[in-house]
Amino acid sequence: MALSFCGNDNGTNAYSVNGGVLNNGCFVDALNLVPHVFLLFITFPILFIGWGSQSSKVQIHHNTWLHFPGHNLRWILTFSLLFVHVCEFAEGIVSNNRMMDTNHLHLFMPAFMGFIAATTSVVYYHNIETSNFPKLLLVLFIYWVLAFFTKSIKLWKFAEYKVGPQHLRFCITALLVLLYGLLMAVEINVIRVRKYVFFANPQKVKPPEDLQDLGVRFLQPFVNLLSKATYWWMNPLIMGAHKRPIELKKIGKLPIAMRALTNYLRLKDAYEDQRTAEDPDRAPSIWRSMYRAFGRPILLSSTFRYLADLLGFAGPLCISGIVEHLKADGDVAAPAKNKETYFGVYFMSSTELLQNTSVLAVLLFLALILQRTFLQASYYVTIETGINLRGALLAMIYNKILRLSTSNMSMGEMTLGQINNLVAIETNQLMWFLFLCPNLWAMPVQIVMGVILLYYLLGWSALIGASVIVLLAPVQYLIATKLADTQKSSLEHSTDRLKKTSEILKGIKLLKLYAWENIFCDSVEETRGKELTSLKTFAFYTSMSIFMNAAIPIAAVLATFVMHHFLNKTGPSPSEAFAALALFHILVTPLFLLSTVVRFAVKALVSVQKLGEFLQSDEIGDDSWRNGDMPISFEAGKKHFGMTKAINRKQPIRYQMDNYEQPTRRQMRPTETEDVAVKVMNGFFTWGNNLSTLSDINIRIPTGQLTMIVGQVGCGKSSLLLAMLGEMQTIDGRVYWSKPPDCEMAHEGIISWSETDESDEDIRSKNRYSVAYATQKSWLLNATVEENITFGSPFNKQRYKAVIDACSLQPDIDLLPFGDQTEIGERGINLSGGQRQRICVARALYQNTNIVFLDDPFSALDIHLSDHLMQEGILKFLQDDKRTVVLVTHKLQYLIHADWIIAMKDGSVLREGTLKDIQTHDVELYDHWKTLMNRQDQELEKDIQQDSQTTLERKTLRRAFYSREAKNQVDDEDEEEEEEEEDDDNMSTTTNRRSKIPWRVCWCYLSSGGFFMVFLMVSSKLLKHSVIVAIDYWLALWTSYKTNQSVGASNGTSLAYDPKGTQPTPGDGDAEADSYHLPVFIILCAAGITLCLITSLTVEFLGLSAATNLHHNLLNKIIHAPIRFFDITPLGQILNRFSADTNIIDQHIPPTLESLTRSTLLCLSAIGVISSITPIFLIALVPLAVAFYFIQKYFRVASKDLQDLDDSTQLPLLCHFSETAEGLTTIRAFRHEARFKQRMLELTDTNNTAYLFLSAANRWLEVRTDYLGAVIVLSAAGAAIWSLHYGLLHKGLVGLGLTYALTVTNYLNWVVRNLADLEVQMSAVKKVNSFLSTESENYEGSMDASQVPENWPQEGEIKIQDLCVRYDPMLKPVLKHVNAYIEPSQKVGICGRTGSGKSSLSLAFFNMVDIFEGKIIIDGIDICKLPLQTLRSRLSIILQDPVLFSGSIRFNLDPERTCTDDRLWEALEIAQLKNMVKALPGGLDAVVTEGGENFSVGQRQLFCLARAFVRKSSILIMDEATASIDMATENILQKVVMTAFADRTVVIIAHRVHTILTADLVIVMKRGNILEYDKPETLLEQEDGMFASFVKADM
Repeated sequence: MALSFCGNDNGTNAYSVNGGVLNNGCFVDALNLVPHVFLLFITFPILFIGWGSQSSKVQIHHNTWLHFPGHNLRWILTFSLLFVHVCEFAEGIVSNNRMMDTNHLHLFMPAFMGFIAATTSVVYYHNIETSNFPKLLLVLFIYWVLAFFTKSIKLWKFAEYKVGPQHLRFCITALLVLLYGLLMAVEINVIRVRKYVFFANPQKVKPPEDLQDLGVRFLQPFVNLLSKATYWWMNPLIMGAHKRPIELKKIGKLPIAMRALTNYLRLKDAYEDQRTAEDPDRAPSIWRSMYRAFGRPILLSSTFRYLADLLGFAGPLCISGIVEHLKADGDVAAPAKNKETYFGVYFMSSTELLQNTSVLAVLLFLALILQRTFLQASYYVTIETGINLRGALLAMIYNKILRLSTSNMSMGEMTLGQINNLVAIETNQLMWFLFLCPNLWAMPVQIVMGVILLYYLLGWSALIGASVIVLLAPVQYLIATKLADTQKSSLEHSTDRLKKTSEILKGIKLLKLYAWENIFCDSVEETRGKELTSLKTFAFYTSMSIFMNAAIPIAAVLATFVMHHFLNKTGPSPSEAFAALALFHILVTPLFLLSTVVRFAVKALVSVQKLGEFLQSDEIGDDSWRNGDMPISFEAGKKHFGMTKAINRKQPIRYQMDNYEQPTRRQMRPTETEDVAVKVMNGFFTWGNNLSTLSDINIRIPTGQLTMIVGQVGCGKSSLLLAMLGEMQTIDGRVYWSKPPDCEMAHEGIISWSETDESDEDIRSKNRYSVAYATQKSWLLNATVEENITFGSPFNKQRYKAVIDACSLQPDIDLLPFGDQTEIGERGINLSGGQRQRICVARALYQNTNIVFLDDPFSALDIHLSDHLMQEGILKFLQDDKRTVVLVTHKLQYLIHADWIIAMKDGSVLREGTLKDIQTHDVELYDHWKTLMNRQDQELEKDIQQDSQTTLERKTLRRAFYSREAKNQVDDEDEEEEEEEEDDDNMSTTTNRRSKIPWRVCWCYLSSGGFFMVFLMVSSKLLKHSVIVAIDYWLALWTSYKTNQSVGASNGTSLAYDPKGTQPTPGDGDAEADSYHLPVFIILCAAGITLCLITSLTVEFLGLSAATNLHHNLLNKIIHAPIRFFDITPLGQILNRFSADTNIIDQHIPPTLESLTRSTLLCLSAIGVISSITPIFLIALVPLAVAFYFIQKYFRVASKDLQDLDDSTQLPLLCHFSETAEGLTTIRAFRHEARFKQRMLELTDTNNTAYLFLSAANRWLEVRTDYLGAVIVLSAAGAAIWSLHYGLLHKGLVGLGLTYALTVTNYLNWVVRNLADLEVQMSAVKKVNSFLSTESENYEGSMDASQVPENWPQEGEIKIQDLCVRYDPMLKPVLKHVNAYIEPSQKVGICGRTGSGKSSLSLAFFNMVDIFEGKIIIDGIDICKLPLQTLRSRLSIILQDPVLFSGSIRFNLDPERTCTDDRLWEALEIAQLKNMVKALPGGLDAVVTEGGENFSVGQRQLFCLARAFVRKSSILIMDEATASIDMATENILQKVVMTAFADRTVVIIAHRVHTILTADLVIVMKRGNILEYDKPETLLEQEDGMFASFVKADM
């Protein structure tokens, strides 16, 4: 057939123009080509020149981006234009093939050119937009006008020749005219707005504010529509993750519209607007305010969702169409009776096009692409809205926390736990609800549509199948609720287990020395057993849920086709059957999800209720002195965001300032204020239960002087400070604060909210109104020491140094690993009470405020420190500055320094005045104080004899760090494995390492689950998937058998194989075939359902057994690890293995594994089916597989990084909340609310950025895998059509192939996401594994336990020969060649400076350290040969830090339950505890709380002594055991040890030398060697000896 533009059919002259030029159809089509060619000719040079000049700056920087008006509309119209061009092209080709003898190019050539021109137009437009050169848009304008006119001519000619809407070509032309007209209008609008041409002054435009700030990296709101839909802008980020990990810097800041502040203001406005004037007390509804603030995006998302769901049904319909019409293609369609020809060419009716299978295949492809794009857009919009909502809620909660009344917190109405739950749980519940809420209204519609379509395909039998699905949905819901319950119970058990584990780890040294590891280990195992029982239930319900999900579609299909068979007596046709199959697959997803969504909705209701209660709870009184309205300081914070512009538009800045005046503080007569800083007039204050805690308070606090508040415990001293700070509720009376000097008043209104940056003067004046306040219970931030002290004030070196000296913090700081840059607080180093308190006092001293309140700063300090603090800090540092100081204290000896004294009793003021006043007026009180002072002075003397508590604290700190230094190189075990492989910075190696799947770890996980379970899982999975394929294959055979029978009867040729080899009459054939096909079908379905059950159970229980084994091994390994392991591994790290990692292994890995195997096998089986039906499909598969490989490779790495970022940014946020709630009074006293809000907003934004990027990355992946899926469908359809055309395959199987191709699209992205998740989760297994490789202690020894005499060591004779000890083969020895001999029942004292090896010697007796040379012989047996259990259970030791475990007193003294009560009482009597324990409820069974917190440190130490006495061993070692006991008790103990242990060997490691003056033998050590070794008397005679010097120093 010759090609010619107009075609040359016989008998027509296509080129004649006799009837007028425009009446020749071919000429009109040629005219249509003109605009397209014009556009291509003009734009290509421009584009090439443009690209040529741009190649120098390859990446256009995003700060030049902007959108012309009508940007999105233009993209949508262009896409529609492209689609219509495709239709036009298809119509042209089909018409051309149908009727013509020769090819008529003019039917489809203009459409093809139009398609290219439209594509060019959008590329061209995009380039103009990025370079912001609007004059070039004129070209497009001309193009739209020309195209509009040429198409209109064509339409007019059609109408003239009576071609109407019944013809497809007329409709297409009309649509094109419409689209060109609209595009022309868009272009005119751009000219109107931007005035870039025809106007004198074009409008200058800048890109949006966000893009001018290069820190904003989240570009979704700013890119063009195509990039928005496919997340193209994320490519550099995701590809780059491969080369180097994504860090916080890389993801930058959030755009303004998504920041927590913006959203908080939106939500708050919506919330406050509901408070009407009529009933101001009515609680605003949170739901309504959420809807008002975030309703629009949710509606948009729902629209996208509806569109996607409707397009989803295109799949089944197209499949049924393709299968239906394939046979029609088989015989070339008979020429239509009435030839619809005008202009000498054929015109096709509108329905005819849809009967062409190739057209249907392309339509199916486009529908899939669109559906997936809409679906992902819907997800993205809801997620973004959810994140915005979470930010707003967090800011709202935080704001509320800062205004909570203190009584709420102290009266226990609002606990810290509740607040933390609100932040961590409730906001996330609401966020998740928002993510899922479009499902609530989209799913019912989807289900109804699906059922209607099924009915239309299969009639009544379809409804029966659908009802199976619907009836089983409640069961799903039931299972989901059960799951939530079991999760709760397993959570309780795991908290319990964690508590026990952390106790064990904290007291591990003691457990090892007493050989009690196994007892405690068993108790953890017992709790773990309970936890595993609830995990078993959990696993069972999870597997039921998975089973339902897999089995429901099989059951539905079974019910449908069996019913169809009985109702209709004939089976369905292949087209109906496979369309129905695809529909069932579509229906299952919403039903499965619906139960989840409903559950989330219920949770969200509860969360909103809790939030509402919280937001309605009491706030601090507004009559307090700091009446600055909080929201305004929030606005102030905006200054940092560069948002001032936005605010000023809403309200003039003046208005904010007026709001910030402090009312109620001004009304004072000048005379009163001269020398009074604070004055309280007849005040009655309460903590909120209307009983006044403080009554009838009239006090004044003189300016610039030291006021002391004294009184007994609980008489309201602290409450008085808080009342002055406005934290208590005032029943009556007022608190007056004096004005700052006038010069500063000027700044007061505009404190730091002025537009300019504040000067120093401003800062000073601002701080004058805040009060430096140090609470009794110290409160630290999770920050460095320096940040804790400066607390947001500018750093001033001199001042800082002075403060640190005054609080004697320098020695402590020197011990910290990074000095004052060390992180302290919850997540950092744990400091002792005294150290924490001194830091809090230092903070109060450092602040530049007029008034300082110190609430009992001496409570946790020993006497030296408190004296130093009083002299240097309070008297010198504060008084020199003329600051007003209010000091609450119990130390009466400081009263002489006070300028003014307030004595309190039972909530009211007893006396007020100077010490002289009180001496003269209230002699009784003064005498009372004097006697108390004397007693305190005695304490002082006693205290000086002791080695102060502080040095002890410093010592423990030093030990903790000494042992950590060694570990510092290997501290972070995650880094470790990165460095195992060669440390070169070669990109390729890092790339490979980061994209590898950790197969070794997976194998380790599976093998710990047991080989039988693994085998069972793999085989049942494979069987299940093969059975499912068999079901569908059988269905294909069955349905096509029927249709072929009917065709075969008329044609005489049957394509189906014939079981009998004969050709029966149709009637018999059906019945016979059914009786043969139906039972097989039923059996296969039943087998499929059973296998579903088996697989879901095996996976879950495989996971369970793996979890059981891993935890068991981990616990045993760690408990039996050498003590060195605990010195170098931070406790938090070990606990993490037991908490977070174990939780992941227990609950998260099994479902991920299940989902991964299921989706992978589904995809593989689908691809297998398609390839076996149409082998040609394999050609298309190769490029697709390559593309898929790269997508998943890039995504997995990026996803892991982003997930880590999300986790690591979440923790500081939660900490900030709990920290604020704890330090409320301090923050308010300092008036630092605004700063803390600012910090909270920054933390929230950082976390939200990470989360947004993570979800955008997920969308990136899903869009790509979905498009791949669509291409798979297209190639499967193309391959099927092509093969059929050449008669290579059987028609029923085409439906099968396409149905399978459709399922692939759903599961491809799950494969990748589950892979990524599994990879992240496997790191938990890897971490646990790294601990499993630690060495255990050698418990066996070379002797058998039975060879050791029953009562060894009887005598208690100790020989130490040439002993060398080190903690680790890597480290230097701590004891070098020590020799000593201790006779039976001698009392030996060992002393020496800190670090001289005294404690190491005590550990050597228990074989806790590495004895690498020499030996210790006790009663003739070398201890290194003994089994550890035997050795350690026969000796006793008392450690310097007392350790008690939660349980009863009896359990603490004798966990093995081997002793009688009498023996226990005897031990308690020796330890001076008998009377105290008798008084406790329950006596020996009285409760000991965690860590023994319900006893004082001294009492705990005595319990530890008693514990050693219970064990009647002939050798007792006391390691600085009396460090925290007062002198009196210690003297008694000394006597007891000498008498009760007269016949035993006692080794006392002394911390205070005078305790060993009575010993029989003294050993003085220095740097791991013995320096002096003799009787104490002899040693004292050597004047220049070490021991003598110690004794002198100590006296």
